[in-house]
Amino acid sequence: MRVAIFTDETGWHTRQLQAALRARGAEGRCIDLADCRIDTPAAWHGLVIPGFGRALPDAAIVRGIAGGSFEQVTLRLGVLHALRELGVAVYNDARAIERSVDKAMTSLLLHAAGVATPPTWAMESAAQAERLVTRESAAGHALVLKPLFGSQGKGLQRIGRVDGAHVPLPPLEGCGGLAYLQRFVPPPSGAAPGTGFDWRVLVVGGHAVTAMRRVSAHWIHNVAQGARCEPAALTPDLAALAEQAAATLSMDYAGIDLIPTPTGPQVLEVNGVAAWQGLQRVTGFNIAQALVDDLIDRRLARARRPVAVDPGRGRAARQA
Repeated sequence: MRVAIFTDETGWHTRQLQAALRARGAEGRCIDLADCRIDTPAAWHGLVIPGFGRALPDAAIVRGIAGGSFEQVTLRLGVLHALRELGVAVYNDARAIERSVDKAMTSLLLHAAGVATPPTWAMESAAQAERLVTRESAAGHALVLKPLFGSQGKGLQRIGRVDGAHVPLPPLEGCGGLAYLQRFVPPPSGAAPGTGFDWRVLVVGGHAVTAMRRVSAHWIHNVAQGARCEPAALTPDLAALAEQAAATLSMDYAGIDLIPTPTGPQVLEVNGVAAWQGLQRVTGFNIAQALVDDLIDRRLARARRPVAVDPGRGRAARQA
């Protein structure tokens, strides 16, 4: 079995996945989606995946997609869409990644499905955004201005009512010309300084399998921003909410970020290309192996389709 590991950089995560694949008798090849192309004369399926010749991979794991122009990213996602349509098990597939990378769409779908999540707004009008920030600030609320396609806690800003003072909306040119705003959830009342936290829950194959607390003196709790990882009990409430969020976005696996509130945990974000190095440090089983086992035992088996012979063209064609 040959599995494409789509990534724009190799390192700890790709080595973990390759080792887990070898443990199952499979081979994992790291490939940058930027090096893939559509070439209809090259093969019956019309794709060129480096290292696979005229064949397709048996499955694909998406570990990273490099940034680029709108056209470049569209083509890279198009390769993932095409693989899925050709019957290749893509883990997570392009549809799930698109839903989770676009934070506004994530928030919309979670809200529509009744998943507990903070109030969220997204708009291109600076005037509308300024009115919203003024209204929320007058009500005593801070807002978090986030990059729509950001990750690892980069570029987050608190505006509105922050530490008793009004912080206005900055120019939207630095945010891609739009405002994606989420109501800030303050730490629990009476919490000691430096003990603010959120949860990261890993969902694999529809089931929450492990969790950690990300603790930080800062209001941003991403590990990449200096938060420390602590083991956390995977309570029924956390597990159910994380599983509901992953199912809403049709994820094979996902890292779900949840924040404590007086009324219970709420989902902040859903990560469809989730890193797990910090989580692995506080988890007693091999996370990469759990992902590979789910891919092979559940996802790959489900994706296999009967093959029909097309006598007119002398090749095998996958049935739709």
